[in-house]
Amino acid sequence: MYSTPWCGYCHRLKGQLDREGIAFDVVDIEQDPAAADLVMAVNGGNQTVPTVVYPDGSAQTNPSLAQVKAKLASLA
Repeated sequence: MYSTPWCGYCHRLKGQLDREGIAFDVVDIEQDPAAADLVMAVNGGNQTVPTVVYPDGSAQTNPSLAQVKAKLASLA
């Protein structure tokens, strides 16, 4: 999950994923310029977070927990 420390949507999604036992890594786009570039590439030039990138290379911007779970199920 690409995130920033101040993003309320990011904090919400992190908490939901934690409660569901879904493992994820967090990359702070303010500390990692390459990560910020990736987020901008996925989001039409915008640094919109949370951006979740999946093992198949696909991404979702500000997904709901249900969307994340559905995507992970489709990858299983």
